[in-house]
Amino acid sequence: QLQLVESGGGLVQTGGSLRLSCVASGFTLRYYAIGWFRQAPGQEREGVSCISSSDGSKYYAESVKGRFTISRDNAKNTVYLQMNSLKPEDTAVYYCAVARVGPSLALGDFHSWGQGTQVTVSS
Repeated sequence: QLQLVESGGGLVQTGGSLRLSCVASGFTLRYYAIGWFRQAPGQEREGVSCISSSDGSKYYAESVKGRFTISRDNAKNTVYLQMNSLKPEDTAVYYCAVARVGPSLALGDFHSWGQGTQVTVSS
């Protein structure tokens, strides 16, 4: 059974940094594109970043480009999201998920969602 577990969230001040982890179990993560998504209160879940399985290509939402970096450590079966220069509008629950086919930022292209980790950025 494919399972993802996110961690690393917390409370940080504006301009601060956090690194989120997405650990996979039940499958070998390196064979799949993995995406990060977030959902703020009262808003729809949105794609943040994705990393491909083949060549490690990385994709970002415009709102996080230049501030967030996605990476993977295949030996640890883990994908990371390094978040720098955090803003209050980054406050959300962050989720990782497995892409059905290739890399994407579209919600419907993913499955096997984790339970999420809360990120709160204070102003």
